[in-house]
Amino acid sequence: MTAALRTVLVHPDATVLAEATAARLLTRLVDVQSAAAPVHVVLTGGTVGIRTLAAVAASPARDAVDWSGVHLWWGDERFLADGDPDRNETQARDALISALGDALPGANVHPMRALDEAAGIATPEDSAAAYAAELAAFAPEGSDVPAFDVLMLGMGPDGHVASLFPGHEAVGTTGVPTVGVHGSPKPPPLRVSLTFEAIHAAQEVWVVAAGAEKAGAVASALSDAPVEQTPAAGARGTRATLWLVDAAAVAEVGAA
Repeated sequence: MTAALRTVLVHPDATVLAEATAARLLTRLVDVQSAAAPVHVVLTGGTVGIRTLAAVAASPARDAVDWSGVHLWWGDERFLADGDPDRNETQARDALISALGDALPGANVHPMRALDEAAGIATPEDSAAAYAAELAAFAPEGSDVPAFDVLMLGMGPDGHVASLFPGHEAVGTTGVPTVGVHGSPKPPPLRVSLTFEAIHAAQEVWVVAAGAEKAGAVASALSDAPVEQTPAAGARGTRATLWLVDAAAVAEVGAA
């Protein structure tokens, strides 16, 4: 199934989906590195997102990547203290980053700032502003974000991506690459997220979703529902948009 730059690839189940996404990511990294450097990748959390990172760590192909030339970013984060197990960064370190060891320089890992009042990060807006500055430091001229080669997004049963939730004011935020989120309908209530303007700057956007509970939202997004209703409908890359899903997640696509 293809619509414009959007391609939907269906896998049998969530396990195969995570493994296939990991293989696709490793291949993409190697391909990009054959022609350019550095490579900028935006990670996602969530069950399948973290399983994908664990599959990257377990793959013998991971050593084909020159990790010293890879920069890792995040699409969103829970505004919690450093090391909190619910932070996407913490889970990504456990699943992949720690396993890479010295192959991935610490300076190449760009987490969103954690809650740390002593360091002046007391609100999601503080973290968002700090991340915007970090993004700008690696952005090409004329842009406020790096040229992301791959930007991965999970999707919730309500159709949210990153921490851009249906009906939430953050969905329509413009003019900045990051936004502080208050009152998230999914705990915790305080978050930091890339905006759609930052997401749309990515060359490839991959939406990774699995499970029957996502089927309604997947069908809504692929039918180009309003972004305010189903934010995932607005997930688009400049060159390609991939929906990497399992069979259960597309069960309602095309249904009357």
